[in-house]
Amino acid sequence: MRTSKPHPELAPKGYQGLLQVVRHVSASGLEHGLLHLLEVRASQMNGCAFCMDMHATAALEGGESERRLNLLAAWREAPVFSPRERAALAWTEALTDLGRHGADDALYAATREHFTEQEMVDLTYAIALINAWNRLGVGLQPDLPGVTA
Repeated sequence: MRTSKPHPELAPKGYQGLLQVVRHVSASGLEHGLLHLLEVRASQMNGCAFCMDMHATAALEGGESERRLNLLAAWREAPVFSPRERAALAWTEALTDLGRHGADDALYAATREHFTEQEMVDLTYAIALINAWNRLGVGLQPDLPGVTA
């Protein structure tokens, strides 16, 4: 860990703000399995070991299969993801790597075919949220639970 104390202790108001967004996303009606997939995928892209570990564990506990998690980085080639999941993963990648992919109108329209307007907003909040957590995880490098250096 790079800081002397965990970041929630050093910046409790910021942490509580993020937790409010967590509560919103959790209550949004988006499938928890779908949220797990986008959390793991964004965390893979951002190289956040803490979030990859936490969200993959949560996905498995929520009923996700190891096989689908193993194939997540190759979701375009793996026929185990639904069209709705594929749309969410494409939107996740575009918003996680804005400089490379961008979020153009065609991708928005393609994603919108699988999500209502409200779901698109909630999905975008979920992606913004995991990217915020990833930046905290990569920047501050909290200790992985159960791992000693």
